[in-house]
This record gives sequence, structure tokens and C-alpha cells, in this order.
Amino acid sequence: MSTSHRRIRIGIDTGGTFTDVVAFDEDAGTVTTTKTPSTPSNPADGFINGVDKVLELLGATGADVTAVSHGTTVATNQLLEGKLDRIGFITTEGYEFVLEIARQAVPDGYGNSYFWVKPERIVPADLVRTVGGRLDFEGNELRPFDEEGARAVARWFREQGVGTLGVNFLHAYANPAHEERMREILAEEHPDAVVSISSEVLREYREYERSMTTLVDAAVKPRVGAYVTSITERLRAYTGTDSADGRAALPFYIMKSNGGVLSAEEVVHQPITTVLSGPAAGALGAALISGTAGFDKVLTCDGGGTSTDVSVVLDGEPTLTTEGSVGAYPSKIPMIDVVTVGAGGGSIAWIAADGSLKVGPHSAGADPGPLCYGKGGADGAPTITDAHLLLGRIPAHLLGGEIPLDTDAARAGLEEIAGRLGLEVEHAAAGILEISAWNQANALRQISVKRGLDVRDFMLATFGGSGSLLACRLVDILDLAGVIVPLNPGNVSAFGLLTVDVKNDYVQTMVSRHDQVDLSQLGAAYDALTERAATALDIEGFPREQHQFQRTADLRYVGQAFEVRVPVPVGELDQAAADSVAEAFHDAHRALYGYDFRGDDRQHVEWVNLRVTGVGPITRPTLPRIGTAEDGSDATRARTSVRPVCFDPAVGYVDTPVYWRPDLREGDVVTGPAIVEEFGSTVPVHPGFDVRVDAWGNLVITRGGSAADQQEQSA
Repeated sequence: MSTSHRRIRIGIDTGGTFTDVVAFDEDAGTVTTTKTPSTPSNPADGFINGVDKVLELLGATGADVTAVSHGTTVATNQLLEGKLDRIGFITTEGYEFVLEIARQAVPDGYGNSYFWVKPERIVPADLVRTVGGRLDFEGNELRPFDEEGARAVARWFREQGVGTLGVNFLHAYANPAHEERMREILAEEHPDAVVSISSEVLREYREYERSMTTLVDAAVKPRVGAYVTSITERLRAYTGTDSADGRAALPFYIMKSNGGVLSAEEVVHQPITTVLSGPAAGALGAALISGTAGFDKVLTCDGGGTSTDVSVVLDGEPTLTTEGSVGAYPSKIPMIDVVTVGAGGGSIAWIAADGSLKVGPHSAGADPGPLCYGKGGADGAPTITDAHLLLGRIPAHLLGGEIPLDTDAARAGLEEIAGRLGLEVEHAAAGILEISAWNQANALRQISVKRGLDVRDFMLATFGGSGSLLACRLVDILDLAGVIVPLNPGNVSAFGLLTVDVKNDYVQTMVSRHDQVDLSQLGAAYDALTERAATALDIEGFPREQHQFQRTADLRYVGQAFEVRVPVPVGELDQAAADSVAEAFHDAHRALYGYDFRGDDRQHVEWVNLRVTGVGPITRPTLPRIGTAEDGSDATRARTSVRPVCFDPAVGYVDTPVYWRPDLREGDVVTGPAIVEEFGSTVPVHPGFDVRVDAWGNLVITRGGSAADQQEQSA
């Protein structure tokens, strides 16, 4: 083992099936990747196993680790599974039914029923309590806060044994005083309660969304806090001591939904920011890799064991939204715009009541896993992985042989479902993959076409353990420009964790028509938000000279119920700068919706929300070039074997060459049909497609002939 201290940063992404690990040696500039099985019963075990495994590969010790960044699904899974403890809600007197009224939205036109049953609310009506006092929309006090009523409410929740509470008073985004006093009273009367207040979680108008976001934050706070604390304590074993200020000596960061990271000590106070932690890391890693390869318009497809996450990258940056939700719970926090579909490697194939074949969203997960894992599967049902194995599109093992796969078990399950459908087993397996491909394609359309983007202009970046298995079919369905498959695609999310800065977002609602906006008030609001962001970066240990700030605003036309976010120049906000923001809004509105009201005196622009993001920059790893081969562009050096593969059940199995990806070099071209394998993933190259290996080892997949053309253009 090494005795000299090195500088190693580790990124760990916990998925449903595997925990992915990437280590960046800052001195050598090298990146090391590995994977280890996830441990759903206690994700912290898989996390620590991953740290141990990568340090062993590097011949390093815990003393060499300078920081660990983590993408977690703890909050996401808790919300998706609906496993929430009893939550109490405290709001303004007279507004106790804000959760019941919600947005009065009825999903899917009642579906197949004449009746619609309203889903259970995150807080039942009997656990909602109100407190007197009232603010107006500018934060002025209309009625004083009822402290005695507040104490009675706090004692009532204590007596009922409700220890998780969300507080949202009307117009607290403009003045947090009443909420802050409520929290003080709860600390006195119900000291064991976990409390979230809306003015800290989401300082933005719209009472229902603010209430829901605050309650979701409160709901996940205990579990996220316990998980992060557990890992922090176990990481201390690597260094043995804490720093003088009480923070962990080994910096431990958690990925946030907004594309930044936050220290574990701070994230426990704002756990809702982690609800899309893992998918956000993958989008950022794919953005850096694709941008380095020269592609600035990219759709990302992150395929895991349980689901597939898709997003859009424009000009090297994933797009952001504040209109997201996790499961049934809307969460108006800044997050990378990700759409998730239940089409992962473990997604289960089943037959609906009408006799049609369905795939997902239920998954066999990591345990018991697909039938081919040899553990009996989920009630004997076949999965997407079983279908790929039967058709020869993946090898009879995972992770370079660490996990053997049972082809006979997969065939038995597929034969059972094929018999019920009246199909040959290969046709049933191909049907499962076709449905999965269309599920992914529909998610990609949702993130692109429904956002006003022409999908044909985009490359598709596929990664994750199962993300590249249907790449060629997605090109055909969507008429994409092509596909880029990064090196070590199963570890892109973990790699993304090493590419992100520390980020914190702050928002303040300030509604004003553009032609009536008070520039001094606008500037003062941005200054206040910037100071809050700077204070947070101070706490994270960044010197003031390193602080970076990004300003945006949500604008709309007067009377609209939705806003469009546009950038705001940093610095003094004079009239020219404010007018440039309005012009950017017109441009963005036309790009999104196909029209704008520029120059129409009857349609006024309105400022709604002001936003500031504070950024603490980190050193990003650079992507090394793989170099060319001495024998020129001759991919046959990487050819390892030939095996029968079925790409089309009407044609049957064809002898298909198999290539070992680590032996491919820049400029190599592989013509389909072919299989390209590496330690953590497999890429089936369908007939009619070519693969070109670029300077960074990416596989660039295009329809036949295009790869050679791109090779010539690159030269």
C-alpha cells in the first residue's frame, strides 16, 4: 500500500442494482472506475464497500482521500414508495383546506372510469392546524401573530405524537417573521419535532406548491438525516478525527437536484434539494463528455436497473426547471429537467387484463433481480435483462464475469409468457425490448418535442448499465442524428459527481410590471439574495474571491399563469440591463411557445420571481485522449469472439463478432451487426449501423456510412 499522501476525490452513485464508483487522482490526472452491488436494506453498506474497493484498486488509503461526493436516492425512493411517517401541517387561520383544494386537477380525463377518487393528501385533514395572524402580499402585518394559539397547536401535535411538521403561513415569502416565531415556539413546546418552514424551503408565491414543497422537505428530513449521519460517521474511520470547527475532516458532499453539491452538514437542513440527486449527476457527466467530443445539442439516456432517466443538454448545460415532481408530490425547487420512465434492466414483463404485453414500471431490482440472476426473480416473471440475454445481446455474465447469468432460467420465464401470448420465445423477447424502446422514446419526446425542440437535431448520449442496449432502435424510432456512448458508461453518474461545483439557490417573489418596476428595489432584492448565497459559500469554506453568482428571473406576460426563466446580468441593474432581460424573455417565449408580444402595448411584461445561485467552483477532471493504434484503423485487434445474436426474430440468430472495447483505438470503425463489450456495459450494434471511436474513446454510432463520413470530417 502507498505510504505517501495522494490527493484522491471519489464520486459514488447508488443505483437500484449497482453502486458506481469513480476516483480522480488530482496529482496524476487519472480516473479509476469500478462497481459494487447495491445493498437496498442499508445503502450505506454498498457505499462503504465502494470506497473500500476503489481504494484497493488504487493501492491507496483513506488518508489519501481529499473529498467524497455522493448521489443518493434515499429521498427519491421514500417519496416514490410513499413510505412517509405521520406529518403535521400548520398554516394560516382560514386556509386549512389548501391541501384538499390543491389545483383541482383531474388526471387523464378520469382514465377508464366514470369516477375519480381523489388521492390521499400528504397530510390528512385531521392533522392540519391553523394559527391566527395575517400578512399581506408585501409582507406587511395586517393581524398580529397569535402566540397563545401557536403554543396550543404545538402542544397538540406533541400530545398526538406527531414529530414531523411543516409550517406555511400566507405570504411568508415576503416576510418570514411569523414562521420564524412559530418555529421558536415549537422548539419550546415540542423540542423533539422535526420542523420545516416555507420561508427557508421555498421563498416563492403560490401557496399550494409552497405548502407541498415544505411538507416534502419535512417528510424526508428524518430519513435523509439519519442516512447522511450514518455515512459521515463511517467515513470518519478513514481519517479518525474531525476538524477544529467540528466539521468532518474528510469533506463529504451530497449531489443536489440543481446540478450542484452541498456538504453533508448542510444538506440535512434542506434535504428536499436531493430528490433528483442521482439523475442530476448523470446529466452533468454526460454534458461534460459530450461537450468535449464536440456535441452541444444532446439528449441523455441514463438506463439503470429500475428506471431510465432522460434529460436535455443545450450548449453544454442540462436544462433546469422548477416545475418538477417526485411521484405524486410536486416540488418547486430548482432541478435538472429530468423525465423518468420505468424501463430499466430489471423492469418486469407482464400481461394485462386485456391480454396485451406490458413492461414495467415494476422492477425486480437488485434482489432478487432478473431471473437470470439465479434467485428466482420476482414471482418467476421475466425482465428486460432476461430478454437481452436470451437474444444474445448481452454476455452470460455481468461486471467482467463477477456475476454469472443463468440463460436457462431466463428462457424458462420467457417461454411461459410467450406461451400465454401464443408467440415463439424469440418473438416474445423481442416484443419486450420493443415496448421498452418505445417507453424510452416517449420519455425522450416528452423532454424534447414537448419543449419545442426538434429531436432530429440531437445526438443521444447513452450511459448507465442498461442505457446503451437499445441505442440503435432509439435512433430509428426518433430519427436521431446518432448516439454517443462514453467510456465506462455505467459510471457516468459517479463521474458527474466529480465535475460539479458547490451550489445554493435562493429565490424571492417580487411581482411588478416591467414598465413600473422600481430598479432600486429590484437591485436591493438581488443584493440580499446574493448576500445569502455568499454566506452559504462562506460556511462551505470558499474564500470570497472564489465566489461566483448567477442571476435569473421568472417573467411572464400580465395575465399568464406561467413564467419563463431568463438570465439577468450580474452588476448594477440600470434601465438598459432591465430592458435586456425583457428582450431575453420575448426571445425565450417565442422559442418555447412559437410566439411573443414584443412591441404590443396591450401585452405588458411582468417580473415575478428573482433568483440567485451561489457557486463555489471545484477542479474538474479532464478527459484524456486514448491515442491511435500503431496498426492504423483496424478494429479487428479488439475482436474476441463470435456468438449468435438475434436482432430481428424474423431473421433469427446471426453469427455476430464481439469486440472488447478497451482494445479499440481512436479512428477505429466497427460495422454492424456487432457487439461491443466492456467491464460494466454492452452495446449491441444493429445491422445498418456503424461505430466510430473518437479521440476520447467514445463510441459514436450512426446509420451506415455516416461513421466514415464523420471520421473524414474529424480528420
